[in-house]
Amino acid sequence: MTANEKPVASPCVSVCALNDDDICTGCQRSIDEIRRWGRMDNPERRQVLLRCHERALQSGLLF
Repeated sequence: MTANEKPVASPCVSVCALNDDDICTGCQRSIDEIRRWGRMDNPERRQVLLRCHERALQSGLLF
């Protein structure tokens, strides 16, 4: 992260519940992604957000 770059914001929506696959039903992150978020750099956070989007599409939350 450069000095002028802001951290990528967390996708947390304060709906914290894990499904049977240990994916948060609110933000679509895995438990490991949630736990590691604070230590991730921006490129890694963006990759997590892409995975969250894919999970939301697959689960029918997005069309």
